[in-house]
Amino acid sequence: MYQPTPASHFQYLLTHAEPSAIAWIQGNASQPQLAGSVRFYQTSYGGVLIAAEIFGLPNISSPGSSSFYGMHIHEHGDCTRPFGQTGDHYNPGNMPHPRHAGDLPPLLGNQGYAYQVFYDKRFFVEDIVGRSVVIHSMADDFTSQPSGNSGDKIGCGIIQSVVN
Repeated sequence: MYQPTPASHFQYLLTHAEPSAIAWIQGNASQPQLAGSVRFYQTSYGGVLIAAEIFGLPNISSPGSSSFYGMHIHEHGDCTRPFGQTGDHYNPGNMPHPRHAGDLPPLLGNQGYAYQVFYDKRFFVEDIVGRSVVIHSMADDFTSQPSGNSGDKIGCGIIQSVVN
């Protein structure tokens, strides 16, 4: 007998629903080709489904390459280049890194393209609207304090509510 799982609900959200919020990512001056979106879906499971699709990551010109890039939610929604006004990682619980609510899984860029979907139960969509999603030049090491030594901020987008 078929038993629905959270994945069934998540698949439905991705294929039939509008996100609750979205961040349109733009690159910095050294990565102007970087663009994409990070979509946030509030779920009936009390968490948020996050779908990121990013184009033009730095390894785009290396055929067959793959590289990891840090991705975080930052405190402030100011993506003025060079993205120096985004503040620290979103961290309402005042936790050490990598336990900030804004610490997200790294992006795996394959010749400049990354697509990933994951579930996170550390915040609600309304908690992050007005903040920013930042893409970093290197993978988060999940150890260094205060933010994982993930390199320069190469992409940024303000999380905006989607009116249905």
